[in-house]
Amino acid sequence: MAGSHTVLEDDSLLSRADQLLFKLESVLTLLGGIVIFLLVFLATANVLGRWIFSMPVSGYIDWVEQAMAFFAFLGISYTKREGGHIRMDILVSHLHGRFLWFTELVLTLLILAVTLVLIYGSYLHFYRAYSIGDSSLDINLPTWPAKLVVPVALSVLALRLLLQIWGYFRAAIEGGDRPVAVPLIEDAAAVAAAEADSVMGSGSASREMEKS
Repeated sequence: MAGSHTVLEDDSLLSRADQLLFKLESVLTLLGGIVIFLLVFLATANVLGRWIFSMPVSGYIDWVEQAMAFFAFLGISYTKREGGHIRMDILVSHLHGRFLWFTELVLTLLILAVTLVLIYGSYLHFYRAYSIGDSSLDINLPTWPAKLVVPVALSVLALRLLLQIWGYFRAAIEGGDRPVAVPLIEDAAAVAAAEADSVMGSGSASREMEKS
């Protein structure tokens, strides 16, 4: 299973493109978080309304079903950029240098192929819902906005995969252990320091480790 990752930056065109796309990914992830935040209020209103006034939120299930697509897919490209997805790397973790980057390149190409198929299928699913005016069962909430989120988010993921293919290809050609614009697996000490920093404050854990 993949551990914590970091993404290096420099002044190259690849890195600038990575940082630009990362801004879009961060905005989409923020929107997904806002949807979750609003769902918390909606759930609270539904519970209190049912308990105090015997008046639950109308179409609560419909709203939750539509919102799931937003917070499930909007952050998918951000997660790929940060290397936060779950994967089995029993074999890959033992590879180094050009052979590692070539392996990552092949795997990312396979992921891109699957993603393109999913984009096509999810777009057809959205277009079908839009064409027939598909709606939810309870309050007739249109379903096409939630279904549109899927191909849009997957398209952003496809852009991220293209950048990572570029990064892995350059790394496979140039060699080295620290390529830019691709997630690098950190060692156990770096992971522990990063987790401690998130609790103690930036730089605190690193200074403690240096003292020891």
